[in-house]
Amino acid sequence: MGRVACGSGGLLLLALLTSCSTNSSSADETGQAPLADASVTVAPLDKSQNVPTDQTVVVAAQGGTLKSVRVESKAGGLRGVLSADRTRWRSSRTATPGTTYTISTVAVNADGKQKETTSTFTTVKATKTFDVERVTPNKDDTGLTVGVGMPVMITFNQPITDRVSVERNLSVRSTKPVQGAWHWFDDRHVDFRPKKYWPAHTDVRVDARLAGVRGGEGLYGKRDLAVKFKIGRSQITSGSTNEHVLTVKRDGRTVRTMPMSAGQGGEWKYYTTSGIHLAMSREPVTVMVSPGIGPGSPGYYQLTVYNTVRISNSGEYVHSAPWSVGSQGNSNVSHGCVNVSPENAAWFIENTLIGDPIIITGSPRKLEPTNGWGHWQESWKEWLKWSSLKAASTDDL
Repeated sequence: MGRVACGSGGLLLLALLTSCSTNSSSADETGQAPLADASVTVAPLDKSQNVPTDQTVVVAAQGGTLKSVRVESKAGGLRGVLSADRTRWRSSRTATPGTTYTISTVAVNADGKQKETTSTFTTVKATKTFDVERVTPNKDDTGLTVGVGMPVMITFNQPITDRVSVERNLSVRSTKPVQGAWHWFDDRHVDFRPKKYWPAHTDVRVDARLAGVRGGEGLYGKRDLAVKFKIGRSQITSGSTNEHVLTVKRDGRTVRTMPMSAGQGGEWKYYTTSGIHLAMSREPVTVMVSPGIGPGSPGYYQLTVYNTVRISNSGEYVHSAPWSVGSQGNSNVSHGCVNVSPENAAWFIENTLIGDPIIITGSPRKLEPTNGWGHWQESWKEWLKWSSLKAASTDDL
């Protein structure tokens, strides 16, 4: 090998060596510097404890996009939604109490270089759980097809103090969307009704996504629940205690008129209540007993009555009364029920759906909103006062 001469030639070689060294460490084959790795931030922070079950898990990428996000646990994973530009992911479900979740992410920069991250968090423990004890309408009591006035009624097995948390996890969807809202009657009962009657021939789905939802201090939902039902034809029955006639309209057309006799009055309990009642049950046979009066006392009665449609919790029915046919259409002689002939009662029970509105007017005694299913007695403004969220709209099915 020849020796390198001193002077300008040596300086030139040194410059070339320096240039080659720089290019090999800071540029790729195209001569461009490589991009920095994508970075990921996650909330909750790694190893966080006592995380609220309703806290949203958020994953964000900087300098790249998210290729995948998984949030997993022994109790199951959390689903989420990825933004359109794939830089942000948010969980869409409530977590399970007392559970450790692992968040695994893969981010990729513009050069296609991937970066994986893993973190964990643990949710707050539950001291007790709550469950849905009952939902109405249901297949056993009301059937799957109900009337246009039918509310959705949910009963819990534990008192709920965090009503906002529970209510925002209740949803109603229908094929013909309506404006509606939930209404808390007490800490165990929440009901939904539309602002106006349901549209006829509508399919409805109720989702109670309550698994892991906070219902109060240390109280969390046990499970999710879904209920489906149908709204049938629109049938509205109306009658006046002064005119003594029930008129049944189906889809706006009168299909039957029935002479009736209402409560005789005198004592307050013997008035038929005025208001928007709903058909609550259809009973082929009902034994009716005088309220607050025992055997042997003045005014006591016990009657076996046929083809009855219950309209309140205070003992009111539309029912067959062959003993008062002569008064039906001209006077009020009952103890508070709406009496019709045996023929009309048989037709009415056969042609009525649970949840059909039955509107009675003319009586000084008003139906209370809490008497049976007197939900439509409250104006929309009054109904919203007892909603924790104040308003809600159904979504398309």
